[in-house]
Amino acid sequence: MELIDMNSTAASIGVSVAVLRFLLCFVATIPVSFAWRIVPSRLGKHIYAAVSGVFLSYLSFGFSSNLHFLVPMTIGYASMAIYRPKCGIITFFLGFAYLIGCHVFYMSGDAWKEGGIDSTGALMVLTLKVISCAINYNDGMLKEEGLREAQKKNRLIEMPSLIEYFGYCLCCGSHFAGPVYEMKDYLQWTQGTGIWDSSEKRKQPSPYGATLRAIFQAGICMALYLYLVPQFPLTRFTEPVYQEWGFLKKFGYQYMAGQTARWKYYFIWSISEASIIISGLGFSGWTDDASPKPKWDRAKNVDILGVELAKSAVQIPLVWNIQVSTWLRHYVYERLVKSGKKAGFFQLLATQTVSAVWHGLYPGYMMFFVQSALMIAGSRVIYRWQQAISPKLAMLRNIMVFINFLYTVLVLNYSAVGFMVLSLHETLTAYGSVYYIGTIIPVGLILLSYVVPAKPSRSKPRKEE
Repeated sequence: MELIDMNSTAASIGVSVAVLRFLLCFVATIPVSFAWRIVPSRLGKHIYAAVSGVFLSYLSFGFSSNLHFLVPMTIGYASMAIYRPKCGIITFFLGFAYLIGCHVFYMSGDAWKEGGIDSTGALMVLTLKVISCAINYNDGMLKEEGLREAQKKNRLIEMPSLIEYFGYCLCCGSHFAGPVYEMKDYLQWTQGTGIWDSSEKRKQPSPYGATLRAIFQAGICMALYLYLVPQFPLTRFTEPVYQEWGFLKKFGYQYMAGQTARWKYYFIWSISEASIIISGLGFSGWTDDASPKPKWDRAKNVDILGVELAKSAVQIPLVWNIQVSTWLRHYVYERLVKSGKKAGFFQLLATQTVSAVWHGLYPGYMMFFVQSALMIAGSRVIYRWQQAISPKLAMLRNIMVFINFLYTVLVLNYSAVGFMVLSLHETLTAYGSVYYIGTIIPVGLILLSYVVPAKPSRSKPRKEE
């Protein structure tokens, strides 16, 4: 009877039984995370975090999933215990190697595209967590002078205990789909120190209002996704009818297909946000207003309006998959910049390449993240031209802002097709159907910037975006 119910329920919302089982366990992270608040003692909280993560993983993906999770966890902890001076780089490369192997073995991208599910999504989050833990433990050996603010804040002087490490890695609130957070924050949260210190005059804020807001947001996002996805299927890109359409209709379909896919991610991240907030871990301090309000930024993985109304492609990493973007900035982008030097296109491209590999070795992912690097670089060119215009010409400046917005919307949704369809043939077919305009425009802007360099307006100091 249970199987029949699962089948009928899955069919009614247009997903497989495996995906429905995952969604039920995923939503269950909210009450499970709430229960963490009443678990007594620090040790009990670590054990609860680890056991609840293991149990929900077993229900979602089966017993083998936890064996897969154990591999990068062992790599990270063993490298910290055996060779601290290089534990970060060892964990980075071995952790990514195992993740890539799982991507290839399970062909996870194809499974997700066809409506399936496996544990590689959770493994992706776990890989970032064990790498950051090892790198921060490595940073704990360095002198504080010369370190960036993020390194000073997150570095670990002492090695976490095994039970602390397991609780951090498997804590169910973020285990399935993020957000990624730091070991130091996890330890302070479980110990009730730092911003979670209840002995201070200010009481810990109530998480319930923010949790309900995230749940409400998740409901809206899922409803929109279920409404839109039948109208804009990805299979349309390779159907003869698509090739018969005119340029504008094809480009419009790419826009709607990209926007439709995003609502699925908005739903997933909203549920994760609710789970992390209700546990208390999502709390990130207080606003600086006259009457301070609690902030829950640690739980936030997406700013929906920030993505859909981004004025510049440079803003996209700040509002989309926020915690992973922060991870990439702290552990890849900034660490590739030599002391006294400025970051350039190489650091941007290398960071996007790491992001592509993290998602899986599919041509569509690779092309999307290369496109992203070009998109951001082109947007920076428009921004520099905008800044070169005198503030007295406010209308012209506003026109440049609108052009950058339009550029971002068009190139982002064009590029996103590769992320969705994955295969080389389908990606090139979709890109070629609109004459590769989303590639030509960014490249043209980059080349044009050498011919028409921007000279900052001297009317007031230039503020870098």
